[in-house]
Amino acid sequence: MAKFLSDPDVLAEVIIRDVGTDLVVGLPLGLGKANHVVNALYARACADPDIKLTLLSALTLEKPRPKGQIEHRFIAPVIDRLFGGYPDLAYADALREGRLPPNINVVEFFFLAGRWLHVPAAQQNYVSANYTHAASNLLARGLNVVTQLVAKRIVDGVPRYSLSCNTDTTLDVLRERRAGRASFKLIGQVNSELPFMPGAGDLPADEFSAVLESPATDFPLFAPPSEPISDAKYAIGLNAASLVRDGGTLQIGIGQVGDALAQGLILRHRDSGAFHDLVTRLSPARPAVAQESDAFDTGLYGVSEMLTEAFVGLIDAGILKRAVDGVVLHGAFFLGPKAFYRALREMPPDQIARIQMMPVSFTNELYGEEEQKRRARIDARFINNTMMATLLGAAVSDGLDDGQVVSGVGGQYNFVAQAFALEGARSVLALEATRQAGRALKSNILWRYGHETIPRHLRDVFVTEYGVADLRGKSDANVIAAMLAIADSRFQDELARVAKDAGKLPRGYEIPAAHRENHPERIANAIKPARDAGLLPPFPFGSDFTDVEQRLIPALQILQGAQRSLRTLASLLWQGLIRTPDEADEACLARLGLDRPKTYSPKTWPERGYRALVSAALAQSHAA
Repeated sequence: MAKFLSDPDVLAEVIIRDVGTDLVVGLPLGLGKANHVVNALYARACADPDIKLTLLSALTLEKPRPKGQIEHRFIAPVIDRLFGGYPDLAYADALREGRLPPNINVVEFFFLAGRWLHVPAAQQNYVSANYTHAASNLLARGLNVVTQLVAKRIVDGVPRYSLSCNTDTTLDVLRERRAGRASFKLIGQVNSELPFMPGAGDLPADEFSAVLESPATDFPLFAPPSEPISDAKYAIGLNAASLVRDGGTLQIGIGQVGDALAQGLILRHRDSGAFHDLVTRLSPARPAVAQESDAFDTGLYGVSEMLTEAFVGLIDAGILKRAVDGVVLHGAFFLGPKAFYRALREMPPDQIARIQMMPVSFTNELYGEEEQKRRARIDARFINNTMMATLLGAAVSDGLDDGQVVSGVGGQYNFVAQAFALEGARSVLALEATRQAGRALKSNILWRYGHETIPRHLRDVFVTEYGVADLRGKSDANVIAAMLAIADSRFQDELARVAKDAGKLPRGYEIPAAHRENHPERIANAIKPARDAGLLPPFPFGSDFTDVEQRLIPALQILQGAQRSLRTLASLLWQGLIRTPDEADEACLARLGLDRPKTYSPKTWPERGYRALVSAALAQSHAA
């Protein structure tokens, strides 16, 4: 029988009384953490060294941390607006600052990308694991408490609770508990903003040992705003969209590439001719027979560990419509902007019933109901991000060659493995061809790297802004040639030289002329007509940024790039000093608190400098 409580401190005492002082607590990945319950347990363990608290987690969410002066002026109001009421997880700051008490341990198998680099306690307690192995790892460590944010609904006078955003590992460990192979207390915290999702995560109250609910512990969901899609990301998404077959299956990851892919699919569905022309401009040497450009008459079925707003956009566009047992989309967890949560909450019952949240063992594996999954997952395209790739087809997605973990393997290996196990399926790994490292430009396609997430024997398809490299079943020399064709031309010669010196590419090999124009300017020119026509909006699925903030973002990106060169920065400063901003730009400057200083004095010089730099960057962004 569940206990219904309104005070998290009282609930913490109940948990300790029922479980004991050796607490092994599972926290859902990302959004589904019961912050007040976790913080109450953390506070009790801090106050009592006899309590041993182990938090088993993934994707600890933290509010953005602005770095520079201009970034702080821009992002601080956004943080207040979007995250102001979100309760911080107390363990996160202590972990980052190295002040966790010795009786408290935090273990994660997936990090918010880049946020825990060079934090010794986090790096040392990281567990490298496939997403599908997370549940068994939890149980092997003696899991005795699971805390989870839940949605509540009254049905026939009786409360029911939805695991909502995180059915992923919770349903898997609950299955083990029902089979008698696990014993733990399930603790829920009700959140009024969390969508009530139908399916296997719709649970009766008696599945829970206790439920926390009160106005004082309700809070706005963590809602990261969508970022504007760059030209390079749109090019990647469009190239990937040309690989998706009508009547097939789709899995996509989070971020700009996923949004760009979805918008590319929508463009293809609504205007296949414009889509084909655009993809041809991006990759003129690519054979037309290698492109899928028809509208989606049969439609797609979605199965993805992560449900994103891009999938909702595909449903609304009439693309995600191939139903499997009445369902067009199976997911395991979700995270996104406020409008995404609102769309799920407000969906009519007949529409939301077509989206089912499942355990990650369902979305990421073929084991269990394998025959049905194989019938459903026809012509699957598993499209995910990677940071770097080698010329021989290995992918670097989660860590660096010094052992530092950037994020985690997550489900990437699961989907690569499925791509080889399913008939007609392909794994598509997407990456930008270059990255900025301080003032240096570096290639993301390398000869070798000291860490690999996906080994070269599982090489399949890679996509950059410059095209598609189909590697499956090809020889090393042909793989190298294909990867060179999608590398940035500023690095092609050196990469080819290294491959030839290693004896893996014929000495006489020449990169075809058609692939010698892999430069950002060509991509920008190819994208521009579609941008100008409104076919590729910066925020295809809406934005939590105001109109003024949306105008500021490209300018701030220009300013950030200018900081890599003192000459460029000085030129920008001079342009801003002699320029008179128009009314719209004045609104942008006012948003940053850079209204014209009232008096001239040394104290106002930094303000005037910031104002001039932003003003010039605004002018450049308008001309782009």
